Parts: sequence; C-alpha cells; structure tokens
Amino acid sequence: MSFAGAMLIAMVIDAAIGWPDALFLRIGHPVTWLGRLIATLDARLNGGRARRAAGVLTALVVIGLAGGIGAVAWALLPGGWPGTLIAGVLAWPLVAVRSMHQHVAAVARPLASGDLEGARHAVSMIVGRDPARLDAAGVARAATESLAENTSDGIVAPLFWGAVAGLPGIAAYKAINTLDSMIGHRTPRHEAFGWASARIDDGVNLAPARLSGLIFALASPAPRAALRCMMRDARHHRSPNAGWPEAAMAGALGVRLSGPRVYGDRIAQEPWVNDGAPDPTAADLNRALALYRRAMLGVAGILAGLAVWGW
Repeated sequence: MSFAGAMLIAMVIDAAIGWPDALFLRIGHPVTWLGRLIATLDARLNGGRARRAAGVLTALVVIGLAGGIGAVAWALLPGGWPGTLIAGVLAWPLVAVRSMHQHVAAVARPLASGDLEGARHAVSMIVGRDPARLDAAGVARAATESLAENTSDGIVAPLFWGAVAGLPGIAAYKAINTLDSMIGHRTPRHEAFGWASARIDDGVNLAPARLSGLIFALASPAPRAALRCMMRDARHHRSPNAGWPEAAMAGALGVRLSGPRVYGDRIAQEPWVNDGAPDPTAADLNRALALYRRAMLGVAGILAGLAVWGW
C-alpha cells in the first residue's frame, strides 16, 4: 500500500465534502471521541501530588490507543491500491482542509462588509483571545495567525505523519494534537498534568511546522520575502513551531502578525512577527485564504509525487 497515496485520497475527500453535519450528528467525529477519553482521564487522574506522572500515563494511554487502533486497521487492509483507497477513507476525518477554509472565510466575509461584531463572533470560534477587545485589524490578524498555525497542526502535520507511518502515524498524531489542545496549557490545573502532552506535541510538530512555512513561502507571490521573514522572525515566536508558518505567511502578505494580545484579564506581551509592516486588513485575510488554497494544491502535488515514486 502507498502511505502517501492514502493521505492524498484523505485530503481530496476532505477538501471535497469535509465532515458532513449529518454524519457528525449520527456518529460524532474521531476528535470528539478522543476528547471524551481525555476529559475522563483528566477528571479521574488529575489530582494529588503525582500530577506530572499521571499526565505522562494519560498521554501514553491516549496515544497508544489511537495508534494501536490505526495499526490494527492498517494490518487488516488488503494490499495494493484497494488497501490504499480504504486507508484514505479511514484517514479522511483526521485532516481538516475544508473546515479550516470555512472557519476563516466565515471571519473574512463579515469583516469585508464592515460587520465587526459578526467578524468578532466568527473569530471567537477559532482563537482563544478575547474577541471583544479586537478591532478590525486585530480580528484580521487573529484569523490570519490561526490559518497559518492550524494549516500546520490540522493539515500538514497529520498528512506528514500519515505519509511517514500510515494509519498508525496519522491516528497517533491526532491523539497528540488533541491532548495538547485540551490539557497542554500552563494553567494551575494543567501545567503539571499536561506537561508531557505539550512536550510531545512540540516534538512531533518540529518538522511539519517548518515544512508548512516552506510551502507557504513557495506558494506565495513573494517567496523571497516570505523565506526571509520566516528565517528572521520564526524563532522569536512564543511557540517553537507556530512561528514558522506564521512568519512565512506574514512575509508573503507583507503584514505584521503576533504581537500583544488579550486572554481574559491577562495581556500577553508577544513580539511582533514582521515588525514594521502594516496590520492585515479584510483584503489581506482574503489574500491569505488564496495563499492557503495554493499551498494545499502544493501539498497535494507533493503527496501525488511521493505516491508515484512508490512511497
């Protein structure tokens, strides 16, 4: 079976139809299944003195279960292209090509029409910062950053690990990413318990984040500016990984990203990415979506090339 071919099939199916609402209402989604398991372990194990050890155990259980189910499914598949096709269908829910575009487009539309409240509501669905504190530039900046970072986490990284290790790889990655999003936070409850999940997530995203930045740069009308910004500013970001696609996006669009932001009653004094450039506008957010579409065509081309090569 072709690992890359299966990931290409998953990507194409998701880009075409996403995860239909009717299917979600009937059976949910693999991420919600993982979420329920993580929430249960968090409620039962996150207490007492050994929180870090309990968090390590939680991460191992969730990742092992997801990867193990993927390995069993992979072992049961037929060989050749029939198996590749079935593997692609099974991997389909674990990428988010269509939903990523839909969520950001839902911000771009009201922002372009001057509906700031509508844009704030839409952006609150994809970022954690306080939307009431965001002006039009802040909304555009938050949505652009989310598009860049989540392209890496939600699309390139799962496809990367699926191309490397088949269904076990993409399933284990999705478990790691879900763990990080739920418990990998520096809060009193999760700083110790989520430590292992956050560190594992940082490790598995090292290569995909840099690859995402490179793909954005090469898909942009200004690849040199994007590459220059990425190499200069990515390491200044608070995250060891998110800065790479964000800096490439900022350089490609000629805008500044990151910077200070408000979470609840706390102001995070983050450095600017591409400092000195103007804030993004609604038009820039639409340009970011166009860049995203070109980047996804590039990812599909890479997977197709690998599949033809016999990966």
